[in-house]
Amino acid sequence: MSHIPEEILEQVRSANDIVDIVGEHVHLKKQGRNYFGLCPFHQENSPSFSVSPEKQIFHCFGCGKGGNAATFLMELEGLGFIEAIEALAEKAGIALPEQASGNGPVLSDEDANMLSASSWVAKLYHHLLRHGKDGKEAHQYLLNRGLTEETIDKFQLGFAPLADDFTVSFLEKKGFHRQTLVKSGLITVSDDGKARDRFRGRVIFPIRNHLGKIVAFGGRTISGQDAKYLNSPESGLFQKSRLLFNFDLAKPHIRKTNEAVLCEGYMDAISCFEAGVGNAVATLGTALTEFQSKLLRRYADAVVICYDGDSAGQAATEKAGQLLEKAGCIVKTANLDEDMDPDSYIREHGAEAFRRKVIEAADSFAAFRLRHLKKGFNLHLESDRLQYVEAALKQIAGIERPVEREHYLKGISEEFDVSFETLNEELSSLLRNLSAQNMPVKTQSRSSESGFTPKQQRDRKLLKAFHNAERNLISCMIHDATVARRVQEELGAAFNIEAHQVLVTHLYAFHEKTENGNTGTFLEHLSDDKIKNLAAELAMDPYAQEVDEKAITDYIRLIRQEQGDMASIKELKQAQKLAEQQNDPLQAAQIAMQIIEKQKQLKHIQ
Repeated sequence: MSHIPEEILEQVRSANDIVDIVGEHVHLKKQGRNYFGLCPFHQENSPSFSVSPEKQIFHCFGCGKGGNAATFLMELEGLGFIEAIEALAEKAGIALPEQASGNGPVLSDEDANMLSASSWVAKLYHHLLRHGKDGKEAHQYLLNRGLTEETIDKFQLGFAPLADDFTVSFLEKKGFHRQTLVKSGLITVSDDGKARDRFRGRVIFPIRNHLGKIVAFGGRTISGQDAKYLNSPESGLFQKSRLLFNFDLAKPHIRKTNEAVLCEGYMDAISCFEAGVGNAVATLGTALTEFQSKLLRRYADAVVICYDGDSAGQAATEKAGQLLEKAGCIVKTANLDEDMDPDSYIREHGAEAFRRKVIEAADSFAAFRLRHLKKGFNLHLESDRLQYVEAALKQIAGIERPVEREHYLKGISEEFDVSFETLNEELSSLLRNLSAQNMPVKTQSRSSESGFTPKQQRDRKLLKAFHNAERNLISCMIHDATVARRVQEELGAAFNIEAHQVLVTHLYAFHEKTENGNTGTFLEHLSDDKIKNLAAELAMDPYAQEVDEKAITDYIRLIRQEQGDMASIKELKQAQKLAEQQNDPLQAAQIAMQIIEKQKQLKHIQ
């Protein structure tokens, strides 16, 4: 295993402000000591996502997620711990050691070997394309597609020779085991045990993750093989549904423009990039997924879907647009002729025309859907025209903005010579029906200055006294090692709530090992998500951050009292059971009355 020393980790943590890290993905507004915004991990209308610059942690009071800057990146982008630390180190300009001993979860040796093998192969294939005899045809193919040498180098495009064992022989000489190469998808093994290069005879497109690490490859045949395109198989490092081609290079452009351009293939994204559309990404041979839609929404408000102009591309645009709208994106659609894709358009009409006439002139998704809807009707027939108008009204009813609804309503009125008043009346009827069927239920209220919504305040009141005491005490312990040591001496892990028992055990160990550890560092050491989220929630709790000696004593007393009362009731129940076994119903009834009275007293106290 590879590790990063604790002092380096602390340097990386200290160099990054969590408000800046989170602020790149979430619009934050300062309220009191903390910052608030809409949670990126679940759908919400009122901000319940809180970031504390003092503690360098975040917590969502809606879905419960919490952690520090590294945790945020891990949750948001599906990164491992080391990848998140690498991203933070890169932002801060801190060089990380390649091999060192220390603490923290890391990539497995197998995953690290797979990454290393992929890196070597990418360099090999790129060298063969640019300088090898076997790669001349592939090199010329890319030049004929309009790519420059600079772009070929930028994307590290390559060529895999036709030889069956070229890649496996190269990598085994580098010390890689065949099993690793099979799992990474670089080679295949036939039934007779013979190893063959997966991508032989293909132009190679390295596929990078969000941090720029090569995790897979795509291959395009130039030698007439059956499958035109071939991807690496999925692995722990490569899931097609969670990655977007070119996302690592496009991220800064997406942030700058607040808009992403979504394509269907590698060449489309690369051609867009070369044409000056730096915010272009592509799916990896599959339909857009919900995860990818949410990923794009975290970086941009708007997405331009630039799929092929044929019927399959238009059908894919419809599905992708619905997913992106569901994720909260402003969706636009580029208009391409039926026989065009972004790459072919750029080659035929040039980069400037593509930017101006395709990307900048993109339609709204509503306009695309109405135009696409028309293709299902023969508008020369009166019956089909009426059916289309009815179907179009249903689509317009789904548009949120009244101004936009009116715009499309006027268009239909003019095109089909139907009075605007009649159409508007029909639309109003549809909207009333939709409203009756989907009555919105408000589940969240505006966050207060303290970061608690009225719902959280009500939930807090519903907790028993000892439960609130444990929460408040643990909050104090997280912030103050002196309080933690006192509670460890007086209570140990003898809390009444099981999750609290687990949490304080971790907290004692953390304070013993780390003298000056902060809240964010503590959360980083918790591997169980439920315990981590609980710790983040308690750390953000404003009710127990500034308490005096008397309050801490009262908390400990309440916790001990609950333990004693529960032990007393347990003893009474055992005595009642014994009386029943000895056929003494009178004694059993008297004990039952004592139990009831004891429980009443506890209920009154709590």
